[in-house]
Amino acid sequence: MTESTVTSRRERRITAAAIAARGRSLWHYLNVSISAAVLILVLALAVMTIALPALVGGRPFTVLTQSMEPGLPPGTLLVVRPTVPAEIRLGDVLTYQIESGKPAVISHRVVQKSSTAEGTISFITQGDNNDIPDDKAVQEVQIVGTLWYSIPLLGYVNTAVNGDARAVIVPIAVVLLFGYAGWMLVSGVRDARRDRRSAAGVASD
Repeated sequence: MTESTVTSRRERRITAAAIAARGRSLWHYLNVSISAAVLILVLALAVMTIALPALVGGRPFTVLTQSMEPGLPPGTLLVVRPTVPAEIRLGDVLTYQIESGKPAVISHRVVQKSSTAEGTISFITQGDNNDIPDDKAVQEVQIVGTLWYSIPLLGYVNTAVNGDARAVIVPIAVVLLFGYAGWMLVSGVRDARRDRRSAAGVASD
């Protein structure tokens, strides 16, 4: 066997090893990128649904009906913050208790604001998709707050995972994603070292 034949075979082995290493590297970086994107998404959602509302004493609610379509269709997450009645304006989306002291609420737009000589303020609301205003005026004692921001579709998750469950599930999900990202990083370093050793072994043959 001539020296040129041996050299040619060695070059082919080196080339094959390099191609395999590149394939593993691309797959690794793809996995890391996807993991990072999912992690960032989960963290962003945690901030928007838990951290930010907590900073202002806000609360998340889920749109369940079609009364506020098309802007706020069913499944939309509403983050509502406390608002002083005097600061509520026409056009604000107002979340209020149907009956004072009871948990059921409605989120409709303010179409009329009235005040008495004693300074008591009340509101008439109407769903964007409704033809007529709501029957009863909203009194100050019923007010939960006004819409701060909304996130489409996330309300379904809020409904499925709420209360104490959210406080447990979200941190667990974040820890698992961080763990997965760490594992991908370690495995990437390990694979890179293995590829270098393989390439060195092929080159020395």
